[in-house]
Amino acid sequence: MSVPQPTAEQRGEEILAVFDTAFGELLAADPAAFRVKFRKMAASAFAFYRGTAALFYHDLEREHAGRGEGGVPTGPYLDDRTGRVWIHGDLHAENFGTYMDAQGRLIFNVNDFDEAYVGPFTWDLKRFAASLALIGYTKALSDEQITALVGTYAAAYRERIHDLATGAKSDEVPPFTLDTAQGPLLGALRVARSLTRFGLLDSMTEIRDFERRFAPGGGSIELDAATRYKVLAAFDGYLETLPESSLTRPDSYRVKDVVGRRGIGIGSAGLPSYNILLEGNSDALENDVVIYLKQAQTPAVSRHITDAAVRDYFQHEGHRTVISQRALQAHADPWLGWTELDGAGQLVAEVSPYAVDLDWSDIDDPEEIAAVVADLGRATATMHAAADDESGHSDLVPFSTERAIDAAIAADEEGFAGLLVDFAHAYGARARADHQIFVDLFRNGRIPGL
Repeated sequence: MSVPQPTAEQRGEEILAVFDTAFGELLAADPAAFRVKFRKMAASAFAFYRGTAALFYHDLEREHAGRGEGGVPTGPYLDDRTGRVWIHGDLHAENFGTYMDAQGRLIFNVNDFDEAYVGPFTWDLKRFAASLALIGYTKALSDEQITALVGTYAAAYRERIHDLATGAKSDEVPPFTLDTAQGPLLGALRVARSLTRFGLLDSMTEIRDFERRFAPGGGSIELDAATRYKVLAAFDGYLETLPESSLTRPDSYRVKDVVGRRGIGIGSAGLPSYNILLEGNSDALENDVVIYLKQAQTPAVSRHITDAAVRDYFQHEGHRTVISQRALQAHADPWLGWTELDGAGQLVAEVSPYAVDLDWSDIDDPEEIAAVVADLGRATATMHAAADDESGHSDLVPFSTERAIDAAIAADEEGFAGLLVDFAHAYGARARADHQIFVDLFRNGRIPGL
């Protein structure tokens, strides 16, 4: 018997209730930032999907009403291990890009770990699959073509997990670098390589009295003395969270300037943040480093994980974000750390000159899309395999995730791709309908506080 679908009015009320839980306090504190966020979300169904991880997990919860030991969600391919691995939490098709790792290599991989947590590995795969259906729809791909793409992603993920589970060494499964990447991934890495630290500094700073300082304007907010003192005190706390390998030259952390900023992006609306200008690895002005300190957010997935051991593991959201990123990303940003400010957990990381997101706007040929999707499936599997008993960061996951996931999929090989395909089509359609409902709510003044 089919489950009756809510009317547009009923679904609108449901969306508003989820928004109130997820955004209510931040929206009340900074309505202007959320007006910007919501206008960006109104632009397309994919932009709406990107900004509504909270709604996604609210809906996904219905599929996992059952709970196993420790409150681990149950369902296809999930057991007490595969339901309790480190996950990205917001794995959509645009959360991939380049970064410079701690060894000085340009890497293309998953990025943006603000929503990372411990939960079912299939939740990452479903979130990506639905995003792929939305991108395919915007590119006027047929349902059959979207089915094939999701199948390609599932197959690439499954193959890489199996390779890692059966003993492949890291040098046999290399990361995507300038030497190994192809197509748009290589293009992103080449763009990143063409960028410079000097170019970033030139866009944000100026030289005054033979010293570099932040330039006025451009979104910078001058701080009063009391706020500056609090930020610098938080910075001192951040230094204590860095690995010893990052502190080989203490002068690198000499603070030159501090300014305030306010997040207005789809994911960071209403979150106060600060930029700090540091000396860097030499006295030369072109080697200065900009780091950001921003209030970390509560991950959407955490509201649907009842495991007390997971919830109690983290000091605060800044600590969670950093520990998660270090677990999921090999050789993470050496400037990555956490601190507290006004009692709230903060994430600290470099404003990198080498960060380039995967640009889907010119990826239109179905064969090229399929090649990219396969690479993203491999990247997802490598990420899931990184955070386990051998990572050095995962007391919460004291087992081999790749072997656990490999065994779970092996129990039903034929159903794995179908699970993701069915979900992609169903939730892609749900997100397109929700986008229209959201636009009508927004344009008609139905969102409280705006």
